[in-house]
Amino acid sequence: MRFVAAIDEIARFDSAHKVESYLGLVPGESSSSERQQRLSITKAGSSSVRWVLGQAAWSLQLRSQDPAARPLQLWAAEIARRRGARIATIALARKLAGILYALWRDGTTYEQRP
Repeated sequence: MRFVAAIDEIARFDSAHKVESYLGLVPGESSSSERQQRLSITKAGSSSVRWVLGQAAWSLQLRSQDPAARPLQLWAAEIARRRGARIATIALARKLAGILYALWRDGTTYEQRP
């Protein structure tokens, strides 16, 4: 409900990345011509939607027993191995926002890929 309320009109966004950016789930950047510095997430947009997506990602990583969730769990586990659990949780929240966008845009239901 919070996701739908925050986005309001799905046609406003051309891609999932724009939705993720609107929700503040993308890394910030403070760069000049000679250096590139990545920051933490921008935290733009609705903090309650970010919180809900973060909780959904955390729950999916730790508690979900659904076989449909297994590919997402494995993807997040690989990121956690390389970058850490907190970064993996935010990456999974970002991925969930993209999935929700695609489901809403297409009017379909989630089906795992083989």
